[in-house]
Amino acid sequence: MFKIETIFILSIIIFLIAVTMSMVGKGGGNFYLLAMVLSGISMHNAATSSQLIMMATSIVSMLVFNKHKRVDWKLALIIDPPTDMMAFVGGYFASNWAGNTLKLMFAISLIVISIFMFIPVKEKIISNDKKFGYWKRKFGSSEYVVNLWLAIPITAAVGFFAGAIGISGGTFKIPLMVLACGVPIEIAVGTSSAMVAVTALMGFLGHSINGDFNPQIAIPLTIIAIIGGLIGSKFAIKSKPKNLKLIFATTNLIAAILMIINIIY
Repeated sequence: MFKIETIFILSIIIFLIAVTMSMVGKGGGNFYLLAMVLSGISMHNAATSSQLIMMATSIVSMLVFNKHKRVDWKLALIIDPPTDMMAFVGGYFASNWAGNTLKLMFAISLIVISIFMFIPVKEKIISNDKKFGYWKRKFGSSEYVVNLWLAIPITAAVGFFAGAIGISGGTFKIPLMVLACGVPIEIAVGTSSAMVAVTALMGFLGHSINGDFNPQIAIPLTIIAIIGGLIGSKFAIKSKPKNLKLIFATTNLIAAILMIINIIY
């Protein structure tokens, strides 16, 4: 049993994470996971609770972003299914790996992604040439080309990794959309929020089959996170794209450093 003080502090932390992560289209699984692990919750129970929280907050955020036309549904329907299927597989097989192994994999991946997201993205020239596997997409006033040869395999790998660790995959899919496909950060954030919900659901189911779901912990924290998610997504609508990108990269790096410290100590 957890002390009331611990639960109260954890609830405040989860709320603040939900506000921040909803602003950048991330499920926030890396931070939810970290907060719960540091509070004494086991890695596998924390991963399962994290998936439920992400699913709920992402649905709330998606409704706000969709209202402001920042969710590219066609893009989501193309690149998200491989992630969702592999998230279930990753969640199911996660119990076969040691908790510290998952933590280390998680931390290293965050550091790499953070470095890339700090690098300014050069505007790409959109060619009129049609190439098989390259999808020219126009959404609102933006145009970008999605390299399906690159996007599909990466999203499948992301799904397996995200489902196993208990994160949403938005940490990986937003850089994929921004860096590899030229999607504007504000649209990537909104689209990610829609994809995160389904990925988190599949990961949650995979974990729950193995008996890792603890409703006494997960449900109260999910309710608190939903409120934070609603507030954060509304803040995002008013934020400048460059600020969203900076927040995304910085939060990734902080999560990686804290997780490495947790492994060492």
